[in-house]
Amino acid sequence: MAKSFRVLYVASEIKPFLNDTYVSEIVRMLPQEMQKKDIEIRILVPRFGLINERKNRLHEVVRLSGLNITIGDDDKPLIIKVASIPAAKLQVYFIDNEDYFKRKTVFKNKSGKFHKDNDERILFFCRGVLETVIKLGWSPDIIHCNDWMSSLVPMLIKSAFSESHLFENTKCIYSLYTNEFKEELDKNMIKKILEDEEIDEKMTKSLEPLDYSGLLKIASEFSDAVIRPKDELSKKVEKVLSEISPKKKLHTILNDEKSVESHYKLYNEILN
Repeated sequence: MAKSFRVLYVASEIKPFLNDTYVSEIVRMLPQEMQKKDIEIRILVPRFGLINERKNRLHEVVRLSGLNITIGDDDKPLIIKVASIPAAKLQVYFIDNEDYFKRKTVFKNKSGKFHKDNDERILFFCRGVLETVIKLGWSPDIIHCNDWMSSLVPMLIKSAFSESHLFENTKCIYSLYTNEFKEELDKNMIKKILEDEEIDEKMTKSLEPLDYSGLLKIASEFSDAVIRPKDELSKKVEKVLSEISPKKKLHTILNDEKSVESHYKLYNEILN
């Protein structure tokens, strides 16, 4: 039997708290099934304003909260909340901040316009995830990033967080889905990332253009494996995927009954 290991799942959403896209179903199912295989797991998602705290029994974890994350000229307080999915014996940690996550919409406002600060929300979320893991004192063998909200995590553990012994041997897997967005992110996004002196400008090169394909490029460049869906994606996305070097094995995993075993096999492969 394979030895036990630790997987951190990072995503924009998880059922039953938010069920905006297909991502929430995968992120709900995979950790539960991996837990049955004796894998130690943690799950981190943003606490979007659509998530009803009272109904879902979210409560703040005071020992994990209280840190500030600098974004641009501002220090933004990081608040960590937690809730359980009793049916699955799963605990979910939520990254929260009044400015970024209080609004009752996810990535677009009520008129369908992409939020102007989505770039800062991505950066705050990805940094918040890694700061929370450090506060937990929990060293993941694998960080499984799901979808574009988590796309900066692989780069951050190799730069701003490379000094932390917790991520010394951590491998990253990035899963992309069929929810590409067409909008561009704020033109100052790279400048905001580079305000962290630990990050070399060269590391952000692949983030151009500042759109979905840029996020996919930077996530792929710093990940140990990339998982794509079987569906055909846009020409732009397919081009990025075709440029992933052979070393970065590109995996197609079908989301069917074999999905759990395929993921489990991939986890073991990249750890060995």
